[in-house]
Amino acid sequence: MEIEECKAITEGLLFASGDEGLSKKQIQQILEVDDETVEHIMDELKYDYEHLKRGITIMQSQNLFHLTTKPEHSIYYDKLIESPQTSRLSQAALETLAIVAYQQPITKTEIEEIRGVKSDRPIHTLVNRSLIEEIGRKEGVGRPILYGTSVDFLTYFGLTSIDELPPLPDGISESDVEDEADLFFEQFQNQFKQNEK
Repeated sequence: MEIEECKAITEGLLFASGDEGLSKKQIQQILEVDDETVEHIMDELKYDYEHLKRGITIMQSQNLFHLTTKPEHSIYYDKLIESPQTSRLSQAALETLAIVAYQQPITKTEIEEIRGVKSDRPIHTLVNRSLIEEIGRKEGVGRPILYGTSVDFLTYFGLTSIDELPPLPDGISESDVEDEADLFFEQFQNQFKQNEK
């Protein structure tokens, strides 16, 4: 495999890995290349990001590589966050919120198994909006973070406790995410719209 193709694949892998990032060893195993080649790929990618007027860069933290935005552009990201157009939650975030609300406590991996797609961004958004929060660690390998809804979630939807969530229709199990999400959207979408005006 040519180095340019390896670079392109690595860039995509880093993007797909989100906040978790990738270690040199993971990249080496996925690309089936040696350690020296991975070093060369990362050096070239870092050079490209630093010298080609790009909006993102590669950060290395605790032996993990991440794609990240450049600090010198932070003023523009602040404007984006403050922009009213970005205040609405995406469908992915709403779906993730529904899953957490009805199945808490739940791990990121469990959320992704239900949704069938990576959920780093929706979870990150919901944590930043203080609608969900870390409520502990699950026993077992790696002790993954458990997420649950927050007090802000209850306040946002005018609930005094999680028990006031609308019940799932008869015959719908809590593992049926699509039905949960649909119900959640029906019950709360208007509330979202009112709160975000």
